[in-house]
Amino acid sequence: MSGLLMTGTSSDAGKSALVTGLCRVAARRGIDVVPFKSQNMSNNSMVCPDGAEIGRAQYLQATAAGVVPEARMNPVLLKPGTDRRSFIVLMGSPAGELDAGEYATGRRRLAEAAFDAYADLAARHELVLCEGAGSPAEINLRSGDYVNMGLARRFTLPTVIIGDIDRGGVLACLYGTWALLEEADRALLRGYVINKFRGDASILDPGLDEIDRRTGMRDYGVLPWLPDVWIDGEDSLRVDRWARDEDPGRSALHVAVVRLPRISNATDVEALAAEPGVDVQVTDDPRVAERADLLVLPGSRAAVDDLAWLAGRGLGEVVVRRHAQGRPVLGICGGYEMLAEQLDDGVESRSGLVPGLGLLPVRVLFDDDKTVRVATHDHRGTAVTGYEIHHGRCRIDGGEPFLDGVRSANTWGTMLHGCLENDDFRRALLSEVAALTGSGWSPDERADGYAQRRERMIETLADAMTEHLDVDALLALAKESAR
Repeated sequence: MSGLLMTGTSSDAGKSALVTGLCRVAARRGIDVVPFKSQNMSNNSMVCPDGAEIGRAQYLQATAAGVVPEARMNPVLLKPGTDRRSFIVLMGSPAGELDAGEYATGRRRLAEAAFDAYADLAARHELVLCEGAGSPAEINLRSGDYVNMGLARRFTLPTVIIGDIDRGGVLACLYGTWALLEEADRALLRGYVINKFRGDASILDPGLDEIDRRTGMRDYGVLPWLPDVWIDGEDSLRVDRWARDEDPGRSALHVAVVRLPRISNATDVEALAAEPGVDVQVTDDPRVAERADLLVLPGSRAAVDDLAWLAGRGLGEVVVRRHAQGRPVLGICGGYEMLAEQLDDGVESRSGLVPGLGLLPVRVLFDDDKTVRVATHDHRGTAVTGYEIHHGRCRIDGGEPFLDGVRSANTWGTMLHGCLENDDFRRALLSEVAALTGSGWSPDERADGYAQRRERMIETLADAMTEHLDVDALLALAKESAR
């Protein structure tokens, strides 16, 4: 067994992307490789075939590795419910809450579960590629760390630092990360990768030579900016950075996605942005929401709280007005719950009985038992597969069936995350929206489907890493942990 930890100088430095690409590089070589991340803090998650809930990045990495996703690949998932409280998903299942004051001190049981999960994966597979979180230079959290150097020290994992040059100051970030770590942690740092570079990489050589001289780390390469590569983000800050297929010659269909404060599984609408001729804008501006051909209310980790926010922003009025005018609105999971007549929430917000927007004939009761499952529903003879993650139980009284949910006029609601990744369903829904709004948009039948596009993205990333990084040395480095 062997392992390698890829951590970063900051969040969004490219850890998820590089682990994804290296998983595919290793799999191409016939290596039995699996991804691992001790802890995610994210409301963007995915459901494994066995019903376990893990972070979307690890699900994608498992796809790149050619293995079945499982809970051990992301044993701890913290889902922020408020600024002070996160819901714990432990080994794929709900496991209570963690308050902000307990973040550095109340995680011992989570750490042991993470270490056990890594040990199990390492015993069953040839190579475990680990993704860190944030930065190992967050020394205020070092005593309770089990995802960066705490993990590396526990299993003697050689560690590579990824620096995001697009932000600027990457040399200082690399050196500062090294300088802030204690000696025993530094001893595991083997080198670094520069990510997201634009231009002639040789201009970096004098600086990188100095980093090598001062730290003893080696340069494993400079990865260029890859515009056709996107990786599911851990938080809502990434939701509007999708790569798009621009085609000015096509009539555009305009989609507005409401940027909820507690947005969850925002990646649901990623497939819309991948559709040629569909312009997706993530917004909290009522004017943009009013003008769009389709308005989407995405998932929410706290539907009642975000419902109140909608009202405060004037967006609730926009949704109601669109419904009255027959202008398309789609609610997914938490967004569907907001469209209901009534919500009874003693679980997420603990607000009790509150009125919804009243646009769908639904009453929602939040249950302590959480539904987490892969599901398939019918839409006009087409099987639509996705996944469900919710406490809400919907009692539908009227309307037209829509997947697992309901349609009333031109307002749709469903609990099925991932439904828009189904090409036939997505294009049929968008075609109906175009017909209802008088748009000239129609689907390009020659365009790749969503799964094909995602596979091409993984291949592009792996090819770029093979060309620009010393992947032979990186994979050889992982064998150090087995000694």
